[in-house]
Amino acid sequence: MTIDATFVALVALLIFLGLMLYLKVPAMLAKALDDQSAAIARELAEARRLREEAQALLREYESKKAAAESEAREIVAHAREQAAALGVEARAQQVEALARRARQAEERIARAGAQAEADVRAAAADAALRAAEGLLRKDLNADAHAALITDGARELQRTFG
Repeated sequence: MTIDATFVALVALLIFLGLMLYLKVPAMLAKALDDQSAAIARELAEARRLREEAQALLREYESKKAAAESEAREIVAHAREQAAALGVEARAQQVEALARRARQAEERIARAGAQAEADVRAAAADAALRAAEGLLRKDLNADAHAALITDGARELQRTFG
């Protein structure tokens, strides 16, 4: 057998492979691969756990959101009811205030009318008295004057007495 480069390469390869087996390199490689696989499995399990937690939180927040939306709808409905009630109450108060003001205005008008009527009567009575006094002074003598006073006194007794 001749020792050529191929034979030396074969011997070197066999020594290399023997050394690898002696130093337990395949076991170390298998252990490293197993450790890497275990680490990946742990990371996958952690990722699954985190995903489940995230989904649980999402469901919790969605239920809280739905509850908050429901509560907001109830608050808005209640506010609308209150606004409607306040609007009805305000309208009733306005109608009542307008009616009260109309009554007050009518009362003032009636008082002013009565006062004007009384003023007109008083002015007419004063004018009639002045005219009658003027006529009486001019045309009456003492006997006729006494008779008028007596008749006026009797008239007052009949009217008020």
